[in-house]
Amino acid sequence: MFDSNYQFTCVDRFLKYVKYDTQSDEESETFPSDPKQLELSKDLVKELKEIGLEDAHMDDFGYVMATLPSNTEKDVPVIGFVSHVDTAPAVTGKNVNPKIVKNYQGGDITLENGKVIGADNNPELKDMIGLDIITTDGTTLLGADDKAGIAEIMDAMNYLIQHPEVKHGTIKICFTPDEEVGRGTEHFDVEKFGAKYAYTIDGGTRGEVETETFSADAVNIDFIGKNVHPGYAKGKMINSMKMASHFIELLPKDRLSPETTEGREGYVHPIQINGNEEKTTIKFIIRDFIDAKLKEYEDFLRELVKKTVEAFPGSNYNFEIIEQYRNMKNILNQHPEIEANALEALKRLNITPIQSAIRGGTDGSKLSFMGLPTPNLFAGGHNFHAVTEYVAIQDMEMATKMIVELCRVWEEKA
Repeated sequence: MFDSNYQFTCVDRFLKYVKYDTQSDEESETFPSDPKQLELSKDLVKELKEIGLEDAHMDDFGYVMATLPSNTEKDVPVIGFVSHVDTAPAVTGKNVNPKIVKNYQGGDITLENGKVIGADNNPELKDMIGLDIITTDGTTLLGADDKAGIAEIMDAMNYLIQHPEVKHGTIKICFTPDEEVGRGTEHFDVEKFGAKYAYTIDGGTRGEVETETFSADAVNIDFIGKNVHPGYAKGKMINSMKMASHFIELLPKDRLSPETTEGREGYVHPIQINGNEEKTTIKFIIRDFIDAKLKEYEDFLRELVKKTVEAFPGSNYNFEIIEQYRNMKNILNQHPEIEANALEALKRLNITPIQSAIRGGTDGSKLSFMGLPTPNLFAGGHNFHAVTEYVAIQDMEMATKMIVELCRVWEEKA
């Protein structure tokens, strides 16, 4: 099925890409949030052209797009593959120093600086006996999220170009900025991209096919007090920070929070507090797989806010809801062939599918509602956003094969 003489390039590409510091900045108001992301994007354009995708280019917003023309007479739906160049703001991606644990034989993996990838806390490791695992030195993240996906897409396109006997329809490629700060689709031009369906290559464990995500809103709450000179404040000052503390104490301790929920349970989660005596703002994220539950959680928070204001007579509040994304399952259910073809590709590669709901979101969440139905497929990485991030070389190569096989499946079923 695959050319046994082909030398996969995804790992070499990946080890080169992680040397680029592409950390995005959640406090920035520019797009991309940090222009250093563009350094990798510019070089990706060059690589795409080098392997034969002549129309490869980067637009004014930093999106890299390219086309692999069809080599079949069939009328095959145009499909796309999407990955993001940026890495998470939480952990530095500068001076990444990857290490390779060859022929892993089980147990903990101790990184160069003494940090440990514990086998007990990483159950996926038990399935990696005999594989070659890429880690960091323990001082940075690795960047498998999502430079592994980029490398796999690039290698898959190279394979298809080198093997014209593998029939496929038109394939579209896009590498996006700022996914990690929730802005990866902000300037994504679906019409220009030109695909009917797409897949993000941004998942973890080998076999993952993710067609369901959280639905998500943000809630910003302003507690408005009254500031008076503290020397003369008796009976006059209303300290908004004390209002915010009172409100936080009203939140449930045993439910509705990330630390007390799992599976299909949703949550309300304060992520930032900033303020002074006059005004204190608390930012929340709200998550659930059922859209209607978001409204329930938001109403619940509003009631707690009202109780807080009642406890501080003369105070006031603002309550703002910001829609972020919705469960892509609502759209993907209308196009079952997208998931079915991915499952068929895995079956042909003897990979057991892992169909799970993501307790988070992907660019595919927004793209699906922008008119481009887009589930998420595995790229092989683990422990994203942490210095203990790792990926197996063989899983990256298998993800490359999955992309190639998926293109073949779409052509055969056209």
